[in-house]
Amino acid sequence: MAITDIKVYAHLTDTDVDLLGAEFDALRREIEEDRGARDARYIRRAIAAQRALEISGRALLLVAGRRRALRYAGIATLSLAKIVENMELGHNISHGQWDWMNDPEIHSATWEWDMTATSAHWKHAHNYSHHVHTNIVGMDDDVGFGILRLTRDEPWTPKHLFQPAANVLLAASFEWGIALHDLKLTKRHLGVPRFEIASGPHREFARKAGRQLLKDYVLFPALSGRAWRKTLSANTIANVVRNVWAYLVIFCGHFPDGAEKFTARDLAGETRGEWYLRQLLGSANISGGPVLHFLTGNLSHQIEHHLFPDLPSNRYAEIAVRVREICDRYDLPYTTGSLGRQYFSAFRTIHKLALPDHWLRRTVHDAPETSSERRFADSRWSGTEITTAPAGSGGYVGLRTALRTARKRRVTVVDERLVRTAGSDASAFR
Repeated sequence: MAITDIKVYAHLTDTDVDLLGAEFDALRREIEEDRGARDARYIRRAIAAQRALEISGRALLLVAGRRRALRYAGIATLSLAKIVENMELGHNISHGQWDWMNDPEIHSATWEWDMTATSAHWKHAHNYSHHVHTNIVGMDDDVGFGILRLTRDEPWTPKHLFQPAANVLLAASFEWGIALHDLKLTKRHLGVPRFEIASGPHREFARKAGRQLLKDYVLFPALSGRAWRKTLSANTIANVVRNVWAYLVIFCGHFPDGAEKFTARDLAGETRGEWYLRQLLGSANISGGPVLHFLTGNLSHQIEHHLFPDLPSNRYAEIAVRVREICDRYDLPYTTGSLGRQYFSAFRTIHKLALPDHWLRRTVHDAPETSSERRFADSRWSGTEITTAPAGSGGYVGLRTALRTARKRRVTVVDERLVRTAGSDASAFR
């Protein structure tokens, strides 16, 4: 089951959690007070680079004709432009990361991004529903997006057998999946009946989706003259590339092993420190270099983004160094890994949870994708009791050590079972 008591799971006392929250608050204030010209310069350069890429990609497609090299270059450039606009610009500007500049062009209230979801719908569904209730089962609708079963807290039904195919479809059409997901949440928030299609949210969605379809699948192909079919296919490919990339980044940051799930019980009376702790334990990073970080919109620093969603994305790399130091002092895990590693564990969860629970070996308390504080109370994990010393005293032992010990003991238990099984099989032939 999901975590029901985050402090017990994290092996922290009330005082520890308050101190943790104070450290993160201090880090936030430090970055806020340091924002300035270099941050403004960064986002303006990112916008200029994205626009140059899009103009170059469109121009290459218009003049490509029968020349494959130019056409492929145009597709690659346009795909890159759409990725940067979606990840580094649209996502982060809509989070309000640059509102402090008071620039009406780069403001969350005015920016409309290049995808079918409306910014207004997305900001409610994502900035509020997801970032406030991160990974709380039954409250954060981004856990599986209503399509995939990603925790054993969601009961298995026969429809989940089709989950692997649904996952492929979601990746290829991610912008549409997000748009419809956000539309559903907006309607629910406004009290609009589910099947009411003449509502205000539906009209807003239709206008935005219509503009996107007109731009990519009518206007630019028409400008290509006789080569309209090739431009149409190029635009389609660029959109699919952007969709798959955004899907990969989101799934690697939210659903690999180590990104924990929580129950609504954790939300009752949640303190600022507990909120920080939930963001830390419910997110995962992607390791890589500056190019990868930029192409993910710096969401490769998903932990830092969930701790400080409205701080400038170009600061996440330096914030990450401080967050890791804090995790080390409190003996808390800092979940990170390569893009391939993170997606492999999410991919495994998607396919594994397509099956009924009784087909799976691990319990609902100690599975990689679904964990709770009871994993440490189970008799199989005896010996993982944690002794604590005041944080900062240099002798703190907590969750990271507990998880490491539990993994070692599980391997020992499995090895002992194998030895006993092998012994039994051998005795049968004596």
